[in-house]
Amino acid sequence: MSGGLAAVAVLCAITVTVTMWVLVLLARRVRRRGTAGQAVAAAMAAYDEAMHLTAHVAYVEALRQDAQGSSVHSPADH
Repeated sequence: MSGGLAAVAVLCAITVTVTMWVLVLLARRVRRRGTAGQAVAAAMAAYDEAMHLTAHVAYVEALRQDAQGSSVHSPADH
């Protein structure tokens, strides 16, 4: 019985190690290509639209204001 348990533990350890290695390689590729920012923002926007309608509306408004540019200066700008 303990031999089977040890085999399962080793298999789990190998699976976790391989999974973590794949995630590290994926993270390196995403950082190198510079695609993480837009992809994460788009995924979160889709989630917000589906689950939190008011958050999605706020996100769309923030994008609109960002695209429009800010005409109001902060006190730190003077």
